[in-house]
Amino acid sequence: MNSDLFEALHYLEKEKGIDKEILIEALEAALISAYKKNFKSKTNVRVDLNEEQGTMHVYARKTVVEEVTDPHQQISLDEAKDIDPNYEPGDVIEIEVTPKNFGRIAAQAAKQVVTQRVREAERGVIYGEYIDRVEDVMNGIIQRRDNRFIYVNLGKAEGRLPLTETMPNESYEFHDRIKVFLTRVEKTSKGPQIFVSRTHPGLLKRLFEMEVPEIYEGTVEIKSVAREAGDRSKIAVYADNPDVDPVGSCVGQRGQRVQAIVNELNGEKIDIVEWSEDPVEYISNALSPSKVIDVLVNEEDKATTVIVPDYQLSLAIGKRGQNARLAAKLTGWKIDIKSETEAKEEGLLEEQNEDDDTYSDLDETI
Repeated sequence: MNSDLFEALHYLEKEKGIDKEILIEALEAALISAYKKNFKSKTNVRVDLNEEQGTMHVYARKTVVEEVTDPHQQISLDEAKDIDPNYEPGDVIEIEVTPKNFGRIAAQAAKQVVTQRVREAERGVIYGEYIDRVEDVMNGIIQRRDNRFIYVNLGKAEGRLPLTETMPNESYEFHDRIKVFLTRVEKTSKGPQIFVSRTHPGLLKRLFEMEVPEIYEGTVEIKSVAREAGDRSKIAVYADNPDVDPVGSCVGQRGQRVQAIVNELNGEKIDIVEWSEDPVEYISNALSPSKVIDVLVNEEDKATTVIVPDYQLSLAIGKRGQNARLAAKLTGWKIDIKSETEAKEEGLLEEQNEDDDTYSDLDETI
């Protein structure tokens, strides 16, 4: 045993990020196992590694008794007093039993155990690093795929992108660079398993935080996100400062900020709407780009009936109901959309509303 071992431990600590003390404990456990196996010993032993001197010593630990019944675990009081007159029954005595050729045997026997402990420690480091990144965006490179996952190299670990979490408008080719949203990290016997997504609404939220300084700084707040990945999304934003335009901040000059996110999501359409505490205003905004005549609110059932101009009905509902569906997800309210004519027939909208200033103001706001 020489200083080379401890230099190796220093290297592993520096390069792998593994605490040297963990490695020393693993090595001591391995050496104890090697001693008992190679020297057929049933005695309790302790291994002492001295980093400063680069030495190793093995000590047999025995309990002092007046009458020995187990020579592997006990030593007589007379023998103990020959070593030190101060020993009394019940004391534990340590006797050095380091074999001359133990270094070579121990190194061979300990290799597998130490390797395993190092692997476990590395897994612990990786788990600790990535568990702190849950709900964050990471850059990765596509490595391979099977019938369940696309495997993404995240640096120190491999992320699993379930095929159910891929976007239908994207193709995933080997060595492609992509941004993924880390959803969870699980501990397993084979090491940490890291799961990522391209469809999670959190990906859209994090991309806006990365692209819009006002969101990152907290001037603009993302209140809600609704997403049908690869097709269309809605995001509701709010600024406490009346001098700040939350929607304009997210769009950016000539749409540069939102366009960067659209490009990252391979053309996914994004509606940015202003959040409001008033459900009438909020739901009207959420149904953008459709215009809204009126919103009838049922607080008890958290349901609304939204009245839109006849020519805006299909736009408000959207293709296959997508616009209304996303607006409902975004706001958390049930939304039933009716045309102006239908609302009048059901008595939900009076004829005079056509010339009502409130109607004109709402129309202009939206």
